[in-house]
This record gives sequence, structure tokens and C-alpha cells, in this order.
Amino acid sequence: MTGRGRGERASRPRARPASVVVPIARPRSGVRLDADRLVPSARSLVLAFALLAGGIGAWLVAKETSVFALRTVQVSGAPKPVARQVQQVLEREVGTSLLEVDTDRLRHAVERLPTVVSVELVRAFPHALRIAVVPERPALVVRRGAESWLVSSRGRVMGTIERGTRPGLPRLWVRREVDLEPGALLDGDPAVAVAAVAPLRSAGLRGVATVRTGKDGLTLALRRGLLVRLGEPASIRLKLAVAARVLPLLAPETLYLDVSVPDRPVSGTTLNSQVEVESGTSTTT
Repeated sequence: MTGRGRGERASRPRARPASVVVPIARPRSGVRLDADRLVPSARSLVLAFALLAGGIGAWLVAKETSVFALRTVQVSGAPKPVARQVQQVLEREVGTSLLEVDTDRLRHAVERLPTVVSVELVRAFPHALRIAVVPERPALVVRRGAESWLVSSRGRVMGTIERGTRPGLPRLWVRREVDLEPGALLDGDPAVAVAAVAPLRSAGLRGVATVRTGKDGLTLALRRGLLVRLGEPASIRLKLAVAARVLPLLAPETLYLDVSVPDRPVSGTTLNSQVEVESGTSTTT
């Protein structure tokens, strides 16, 4: 092939592939909904109503029959005497369907017991009711004449007890006119006495036989015969903690320990003491 032919072929323009035009749909100014698609069919409506009726029917059957009848009351967190009291309150509910049990009403009924602080009730299907109890904690025995009353650390009267029971709790003697009613909260000097003995366990002070209130303030009498004078009903926990640390250091013949000024405890072998707060000195006689 000659040079001329090659030049002519090289200068000849190549053929371009054919272009394809794809039309782009323009957005419509308004969308028209198909109303027939929004209306459920008669078959789906019948099925929905059938399921609803079946659910209601099953609930009514379970409510009116013994399918979920209450058979067991399970009490936890309380000593046996308190657990029996709780079960007695709820025994009338045995046989009732759990679906009908009003837990709020039952909770209030149980919390009215003078031995209970609070409760939590849970339905345990198919036949149980679980009750978690926070009981009152006994702290003091109040003696009124021949009667003995158990009082909680909150100052709540829990009820009467047999004389001589609860020997580990301090005693408080009150006048006959002092009103003691189960479930009521003490006030006045008895409430002050409860405030003094409620922290005994946490303070580590044991062996308290009686608590006294009067013009000289609070006094604890230990079973070993020693008096612990707390003075005014203030900073009780601090005073008890100081007494618990000092008592093991005292001589056997010591008759009293005065912690009414907790940073200057005073002890002595006679029952007279004087703590001079203003001068910052203490004397024993």
C-alpha cells in the first residue's frame, strides 16, 4: 500500500457509537392514592374481630374459672410470726383468680399491720402470690404496769408481748396514762427513749437493761450495773460510739460513765458527776 493510501485512511474520522436517550420521569404535582388499597378487605376484618373476640373470651374464662386461682401465698423477708400475720390478712383471697387480685388494695391492707413497714406484691402465675416484706425491727420493751409492749426502732407500737420475753431488749417504764395502741407512733419521752436505743446495735453498745428519761436527760443502765449518762437527746450516735469504746477500758468498780459531752467522757466510782462544759474541765466526785 502506498503512503498516500495510508495517509487517507489515517485522516478518515472514526465512527461514533450511537447514543441512547433515556427519558426521566418528571415528578407529579400531586399523588393520587388508590382508596381501594387503604380499605381492609372483609376477610381481614372478620379475622381481626375473631381474634379480638377470642382474646376477650379467653380472658373471661380465665377470670371466672380456676385456671389462675390463687392457691399459695409466698412470704419472704419477715420472721415467722410476721409472716403468719401477713398470710392471715391474705387468706381470704385464696381461690380468687390472680387476674382479679387488687395488689394495691392488698398492699395497703398488709402495711396496716403494726409489725410491717412496707411490702411488695407480685403475681406468680398460675397460682401464687409472692410478697416481699420489710418488717419493723424491735428495739424496746415498754412496761406499763403489768403490761409489756414491743416497740420498733421507728417508735411504732408493734403490740403486747408476754412478760419476760425479749430479754435482750432494753426496758422503759412509763406511767399508766401513757397511751399505747398497736400501730401508733410514740411521742414525748417514750419517743426520746426509742431514739436512744435504736442505734445501740450499730454503735456496738450491748448489754443495756433499761433506758431512763428525766430532767437530767437520757441514762442507760447496763446489766453489769453501770450507768451510761447521755444527757440531752442530741448527737446520740456519737455518744453511744464513744461509750462503746470507753467501757472496755473502765475498772470493774466503776459505777457510771458520762458521755453527755462526748469529747470529754467522765467516769467515776460514785453516782455523782459534774461536767463543766464552759470551762472545758470535768470533775468526778
